[in-house]
Formats: sequence, C-alpha cells, structure tokens
Amino acid sequence: MPRVARPALVQIAAPAATVRDAARTHLGTDAAFEVPPAPDTQPAIAVRLEFAERGDTTIVTAQPTGEIDVPFFSWFFRPASALARRRTARYILDALKAAVDGGEPPSPPGPIVLLPPVAFNEEQAVLLATASAAVAVVSFAGALFGQLSSPIRDSFHLSDASLTIALALTRIGALIALIPTALADRRGRRRMIILGVALSALACALSAVATGVVMFTAAQTLQRGVLITTATVAAIAVIEESPDGARAYATSMLALAGGLGFSIAVVVLPLADRGRNGWRLPFALGAASILLARPIAKHLKETRRYEAVAARTDVARGRVKEIFDRRYGRRFILLAAVAFLTNVFAAPSSQLMNQYLREVRHFSNTGIAGFRTITTGIPGLVGLVLGGRLAEARGRRPVAAIGLTVATATQMAFFLFGGPIIWVMSAASILAAGAGGIALGALDAELFATEVRSTSNALITTISVFGSGAGFLIAGLLANPFGSIGRSIALAGIPALIAAVFLVPRLPESAARALEDVSPTEEYRPDP
Repeated sequence: MPRVARPALVQIAAPAATVRDAARTHLGTDAAFEVPPAPDTQPAIAVRLEFAERGDTTIVTAQPTGEIDVPFFSWFFRPASALARRRTARYILDALKAAVDGGEPPSPPGPIVLLPPVAFNEEQAVLLATASAAVAVVSFAGALFGQLSSPIRDSFHLSDASLTIALALTRIGALIALIPTALADRRGRRRMIILGVALSALACALSAVATGVVMFTAAQTLQRGVLITTATVAAIAVIEESPDGARAYATSMLALAGGLGFSIAVVVLPLADRGRNGWRLPFALGAASILLARPIAKHLKETRRYEAVAARTDVARGRVKEIFDRRYGRRFILLAAVAFLTNVFAAPSSQLMNQYLREVRHFSNTGIAGFRTITTGIPGLVGLVLGGRLAEARGRRPVAAIGLTVATATQMAFFLFGGPIIWVMSAASILAAGAGGIALGALDAELFATEVRSTSNALITTISVFGSGAGFLIAGLLANPFGSIGRSIALAGIPALIAAVFLVPRLPESAARALEDVSPTEEYRPDP
C-alpha cells in the first residue's frame, strides 16, 4: 500500500470553480483532480487535490502518495521519500496559487541525494536492494578480523609480526575468489552471489570455533575470498541492471550497504571485552547470517544483460584473451595498476587502524568503536552518496582522481600526527575515499563487455590483493626501523598518490554513455 503523507494546504483568494479550472489547465489534473507523477522520477509521486470554498477563498489540500518499496531496505528510503512527497505537494500548491494569482511560477523541487537521479523499474530496484543485502552480510563478516585483531592476537598468543603475517595470508583469499568470480561470466551473477552469502556464514562459524591460529587463518582466507566474490559480482550485477544515468548511483547504494555491514562490525566490537574469548561472539553472529540466504535467493534474479549474452551462440563468455586485446588491453593495465598501488596503502591503513589506535593512541575497544562510528558513519555516508551524484554529473575520472588523492593525503596525516587532528583527518579521508572509490568502482565494471566483465574484475581484484600483501609487508617490516607502525603505514601511501595523480586521469570516461557504447559485445570469432 502507498504511504499516505500528511496533507499540505494553501488558501487562494478565488472561487473554487476558478481554482479547479486552473488545476486542469496548468497542472494537467485528471477528472479526480489528481496531478500525475513527473516522468522519470522515483518515487513516482502523485498529488490528489481537494477544494473547500469558504466565502471568497478556496482552501486547497494536497495529498501526495508515493514510496520506494523494495525488499530489505525500504526503511532506508522512507525519510527521503517523505521529504520528496512534502516538497512535491508544496510545489503543486505554490504552482496552482501562482497560476490563479498570475504570479511567477515556482521552480520545481530539486533532487534529493538518497533518491535515484532517474527512475528504476521494479525489477531493477529489487535486484539493487537484494544485491545490497548480500553485500551487507558478507561485509559484516569480512570486517570482523580487522576490527578484532588485537583480542584475536592475545587469544592465540601472537606477536605483532605474526598478526600482520596472518592478515597478509588471508589476502590469498583473492586466489580463491578468482575462480567463482570469473565463473560468474559462465554460470551467471545470481548463483555466485547466493553462494557467497552461504559460504560467508560457514567461514564465520569456523572462525568462531577455531582452536588455533592455523584454523582461524584458513577460515578467514575463505572469508576474504567470499567477500571479494560477492562484492565484485554484486557490483557487476547492479551496473548491468541499472538504467543509464544511474549506474554510479547504484554503485554508491551497494557501497552504502557494505558500509552498513562494516558499521555493524564496529558496533559489536565491545563484545570482545567480555572475557578472553569474547571476540568469538561477533563471529557467531556472522554464522547466523545463513538465515538470510533463503530470502536473498528468493528476491535475487539474473541480470537481463547477462541472460541476453548467455542466450547467444555467437558470443564466448569468460575468455581471458579478450581482456588483453586491442579494445580492452590498455584499460585493463591501467585499472590493474591503480588497484595494486592503491591497495598498498588501503589494506594496512584499514586493517591495522584499530591496532594503531589501541597501542599508539591508547584507545580502549569501546573507545575505538566510538571513534570509528563517529569518523566513519556520517562521513562515509556523505562520501558514498556524493560520489555517486558527482560521478554521474561530473564524470568518473575527475571524481576518482581528486577523491583518491585527498583520501590518501589525509589518511597519511592521520597516521603521522596525534591529538584532535586524527578525528578530522580520519573523517575527511573516509569522505573522500567514498566519493573516489565509487567513481573508480563504476569504471571497473563499465569498461569491459558483459561476456568478460566478471572475469576482468576477478583479475583486477587478484592483482589488488598482491598490492595489499605488499602493503602489509611494508607496514610490518618497517614498523621497528621507523619507530612506529603509524609511520610505516603512512609510507605505504606514496604508491596510492602516484596512482591517483598519474594513472586515473588516463582512463576512458564512461559517464553519460550507454553501457553498450562504452563496452560493446561483439561476435565471437574463433582463432583460425
């Protein structure tokens, strides 16, 4: 049922018949005096007008209806939808009054940042919401090791060096992710996303009951692979299914869902203070996420672009050779280099931040939860939403280059300086990284054809993990010579700056272009 908003009203100094005529002429109302929704907007807001004549004055009441009804995340859009309904009703009343009085017509209401810039149909909206739910689940599970690294280290009696090695080893999960991610080009996006949700719960269960560091690291290696697979394939699915003009927006919504999962991992961090093995409780919660696999599978459909390519006998799917041909080879090399260099810094700065806060800045687990909530929550939300909007309006390349440059510089400052400045630098870095990451993530999927989109992204992700491993080695091996793990992590930011300033601007631009024009599917011609 559509949500009924509180009606808005206005008094117009004119007879009701005159006001009704103006409504028909200037607002295009139907026989029931309902103003139809504006084209290509979401939610589709209709406004029903009612007239009450009192003497020489007519009181006009506007009752707007319209809501975004999607599985899992309708609650997220309700405030923005309510604001859109209020703005639309007020605009209709002001336009009607101006028409009767002969005044200047009002400007149409501006866009609301959390709502789509162009309309999604029902199938597109459901796929985006369901893919986002899957990403939220695996992102929560995937964030737990980094958030709980210190209590896990203490429980297994590890040194700092051993902990960083364990974290680096989990990056081998990218090799595990390579196969199922690439298989999404041959077996479909839907199947791999559902598999990722189920395996994520399994990895959490194994982590929760791990009796030693070897078993725990193996489980987290699987978890890392599952996270990469699900996030990559889900991003490809929403890019393929979203309307032109909203692909970056859809990517930002998917990233917001991942941020939600990460934030929940931060919120449950105080559970680690419940005894020596308290860190196992959040992993048990992750294991319970298996209960969400069925509703996700129920709502998740295959993308129409993939189905169209899969139905063709003249298209070979998942051919690695095509990624390196003259159409896509330069794109792939640039994106792979950017992924490697940025992850040299991104991996240690995110995974070792809690350790840095605890041991260098002397935060408690509860204090870390508060710090991460304040500096990540609102800045992250703003950055992701802003990135989606700017990437559509200004282009992917400038948003990615500027966002990643600012994010890297401010995060380096976070690790080099103490005092209140770390709060400002962390928040600024999260905001800029969200905006730049959305633009770059859209390019990763948009710059390759449907039949190799998942395979190319699997290879890029694998290369990025080697960058993560290099970053962990830099942070771990140089911590003692530099006298602080903060300084060694900051040093790892130099490659990321090089990527943002010199490589990202060389990528092709895909904004304001149809996906088939950016990366067309061509007939397969076998080698002679």
